[in-house]
Amino acid sequence: MCSYQINQAIFYTKMGVKQRSKSLSTTDNKMSSTFYQLDVLNGKTLVDDQFEPFISKVGHTITPVKTAIFQINIGKLCNQTCAHCHVDAGPDKKVENMDRATLETCLQILKDHDIPTVDITGGAPEMNPHFRWFVEECTKLGKKVMNRCNLTIIMANPKYHDLPEFFAENKVHVVSSLPYFTKTRTDGQRGDGVFEDSIAALKRLNEVGYGVEGSGLMLDLVYNPSGAFLPGDQASLQSEFKSQLSRRYDITFNSLFAITNLPVSRFLDYLVETGNYSEYMTSLIDAFNPSTIDGLMCRNTLSVSWDGYIYDCDFNQMLDLKVASSTKHIKDFNMADLMTRKVVLNQHCYGCTAGAGSSCGGEIA
Repeated sequence: MCSYQINQAIFYTKMGVKQRSKSLSTTDNKMSSTFYQLDVLNGKTLVDDQFEPFISKVGHTITPVKTAIFQINIGKLCNQTCAHCHVDAGPDKKVENMDRATLETCLQILKDHDIPTVDITGGAPEMNPHFRWFVEECTKLGKKVMNRCNLTIIMANPKYHDLPEFFAENKVHVVSSLPYFTKTRTDGQRGDGVFEDSIAALKRLNEVGYGVEGSGLMLDLVYNPSGAFLPGDQASLQSEFKSQLSRRYDITFNSLFAITNLPVSRFLDYLVETGNYSEYMTSLIDAFNPSTIDGLMCRNTLSVSWDGYIYDCDFNQMLDLKVASSTKHIKDFNMADLMTRKVVLNQHCYGCTAGAGSSCGGEIA
């Protein structure tokens, strides 16, 4: 068995167990601490290797450009406990959900500023009790609404079965995670039964027009590797996914985004547990691509946590690396102040700058 196969088998074994467990934060796992994760990433604990600081590799500070995306993590409650999840989301995360007042503050910011896109993520965003109201209000403002859907939520409970129709009515751009076009690899990463429910959900989305040419209803898929290796070429992966899903299940979609697994939360835990941490970090650093810098999502995105704090990106949010600005919470929102900040960098940033780069929209270079 080659090293790739060994790593993948370990990933399935270790991660399959985690699929059926609770989140890190409710199992006394040290990796639930953002301070501990940062110590690991910076070689201060648990691992022997110290790597060149990311800021040294880049050679200069990174600054923002005009904000195009207001990304909101509406909560960590989720119907799944995915093995690679950098959010550490799950069914047990019932406290970390954005309340109505915080969402109303987000709406006021969107009313006051020319930010064209609202990117709603989670957890399973749809499980927030205010989700549908918020989507409708954003639509009324003329904003483009993106929703990051795990697909299985559509099939999880009768109260979610009409989500495809709701998405269509509000012209929501649906971005759905699907690790692979086979049951073994998908269930290995996300849990037993996930693949079948995902295929059923994709069929429901197709039925209302999502991913169908000429409908105007956008359905994009997200692929991330099922192991300690970088994703392949996005265009090639997209072609293969389109061919396989069409041939096997008569499913269509618009684009596929290939996203690198960042060494954060559960994936960092997996890397350390399986002895893949040093090799994976080395592969990210060796693949560092300076041409990705201009397209990094931290430059044109503001990321808001369920409790209203502001971050440069979703990954910084999960490490609790708040923006380097006097405006750290949406209740004190000041766009001019935020535009003068420097992006907060750390070792996990190597994941976004490896190869063709990685962002919430896939490759960037």
